[in-house]
Amino acid sequence: MVMAVVAALIFVATLVVVIWQPRGFPIGYTALIGAVIALATTVVGLSDIPTVVGIVWNATLTFVAVVLISLILDEAGFFEWAALHVARWGRGNGRLLFVLIVGLGAVIAAVFANDGAALILTPIVVGMLRALNMPQKAALGFILATGFIADTGSLPLVVSNLVNIVSADYFHLGFARYAAVMIPVGIVSVLASLGMLLAYFGRSIPKRYDLLALPQPETAVKDRATFRAGWVVLAILLVGYFAADPIGVPLAAVAGAGAVVIVLVAARQPAFLFARTQTAPVLVTTGGTATVSATGSGAGAPSGQEIPVWKTIRDAPWQIVLFSIGMYLVVYGLKNQGLTDHLSTLFDVFGDHGVLVTALGVGFTIAILASLMNNMPTVLIAALAIGGAGATGLTHEVMVYANVIGSDLGPKITPIGSLATLLWLHVLEKKGIHIGWGQYFRTGIVLTIPVLAITLAALAGWLTLIH
Repeated sequence: MVMAVVAALIFVATLVVVIWQPRGFPIGYTALIGAVIALATTVVGLSDIPTVVGIVWNATLTFVAVVLISLILDEAGFFEWAALHVARWGRGNGRLLFVLIVGLGAVIAAVFANDGAALILTPIVVGMLRALNMPQKAALGFILATGFIADTGSLPLVVSNLVNIVSADYFHLGFARYAAVMIPVGIVSVLASLGMLLAYFGRSIPKRYDLLALPQPETAVKDRATFRAGWVVLAILLVGYFAADPIGVPLAAVAGAGAVVIVLVAARQPAFLFARTQTAPVLVTTGGTATVSATGSGAGAPSGQEIPVWKTIRDAPWQIVLFSIGMYLVVYGLKNQGLTDHLSTLFDVFGDHGVLVTALGVGFTIAILASLMNNMPTVLIAALAIGGAGATGLTHEVMVYANVIGSDLGPKITPIGSLATLLWLHVLEKKGIHIGWGQYFRTGIVLTIPVLAITLAALAGWLTLIH
């Protein structure tokens, strides 16, 4: 009993410091300190370290690689180009623009993970709204919608959210099987989110906006070579994710290879592939005098603004690797002391009452936990509890995917539900936009509860149909 209390106290203390981040102290170091204390108090043992590393290494490295790709493409102007095209598709209709921005956010979240959608697309949308001179209330609706859809749209693929990867790895879910279950459910989540967002913000959206206030999409492209390479890399990645599964290649290897390629293109390496090639001398006539110009421009020449590649690599979320290992060691201490057994018992109660009750019960329980104590530790706590529950077959599978949905959507209820939300709020503050925690909670709980219920019900129905 004493050790269970110690394990709980270490977990709570570590989590509080991670969310608080005193003076910007890195979350990775905070989690590692918590892990060291857990080891020192024998809440976890040295033999648990390989187990935890085995659970989190593929998830964290895949996530870092995907975010690095998105950061490089953002520097190349990829996402701004897409947003400007979407704005033009809106044809000056404010309501249609809102729908298209939400759709763009959902696509980016699915392919580039929720952090990419929230942290990269939001500043672009803010800049666009200011260019359109959008009223403050309407602009706030667009901004909150962008942040909301980043998580509710991150269900479809394993790589769409770090918690997806952790859960898929823990339960050995293949990329193709996960996609077969969660793409239809993810579509329902996006449509439900769109419906709620329109109901909540619809009246504040202006009927028309001035297309002429926006620049041409082509002006957003800062590095044409990297921009073009991005399309190729994305296509190869999507094929690679499905192909890697049957042959046992980890997702981290596929995503890592894509990151290496896009980094090399952005850095113009190997250099000989991007060397300037001289064209034939050009005869120029000025005032009757003929001169020869030898300044040709090579087709492989770099274009536009140079991407700060090494700075972008340094800015990638490397701290998440340390955080995952440290925090999950702390969470593993809860399992060692039997604290996750109580959650297993609760899940078994839900499992005895059918698929729909299981989906709603497990999903809402995890969503509440994620909103109160962050979704990163929650997803593993829930995974350990599901692993210890007695459910099998369809009931077990419903629990596994309800864990993902609860961990993805639940964090939208409170600002502390995910580290990405805290960082997103910080990015907005730097842009001069303040969203208080009270305002966020009032909006988050109204939007999230219906979307969560509809999505979990869709999961129960879809799994019953395809099982």
